[in-house]
Amino acid sequence: MEKQISPDSSTFKQSETFASDDCGLVYIATKDVYVKAAILSAKSAREYMGDRIKIHIWADLPDLCTESGVFDSIGQIVNPHRRSKVDYLPETPFQRTLYLDADTRVVSDITEMFELLDRFDIAMSHAHRRSGPKSQRQWRREFSTAFPQLNGGIILYRKTEKVIKFLESWKTAFHEANLGKDQLTLRELLWESDLQIYVLPPEYNIRYEKYLDVWTEEEAMPKILHMRKFIDELKNEVQALSK
Repeated sequence: MEKQISPDSSTFKQSETFASDDCGLVYIATKDVYVKAAILSAKSAREYMGDRIKIHIWADLPDLCTESGVFDSIGQIVNPHRRSKVDYLPETPFQRTLYLDADTRVVSDITEMFELLDRFDIAMSHAHRRSGPKSQRQWRREFSTAFPQLNGGIILYRKTEKVIKFLESWKTAFHEANLGKDQLTLRELLWESDLQIYVLPPEYNIRYEKYLDVWTEEEAMPKILHMRKFIDELKNEVQALSK
């Protein structure tokens, strides 16, 4: 099932601490619509980065992933659920990983993101709807709202003992807390951790199209779109075909 490639590393800026073939994108998707969305997201990454980037997916429909031809390696999800990502993030095959939710589209070459991991352990963007009542809920303790939730849909991280231990603790916390949402436990665990955390600029996690309407090129150039519409469009297609 796994296909290995040897990416051309010439377009990566070389680092003293990592090689380009240690970097890769990871998707974790369950159910037909989300797996199909992940395939489209991976294809968008290929459009801008070609075979220079490795792409791995964990899915409960591995045959569908194989048929797409876009992934370098594919893993079977055992006991799938809506937040299966918390179970598989620690299992990344890469030394430097960019996890992307299925409802994303890459709209630029984003290989520069991996350079952040020369300095930081993990990087995410602020959650956009962080003032809503669901986002304001607490898990075990209260602390400053100036440290809001970070969005768990796009996560850049290093495969070090410290980071993997953190991700394993998030997995455990998510299942034990039984809160449904994964960012509630993530926020508190990040607050308590000693990880070097970087907050990505908003262009690396654009949640709403309205930002594209108001930003100028001098303000920010879009890098990754992360929008619910990519799931809704697929669901509408499925419904139309079933009529």
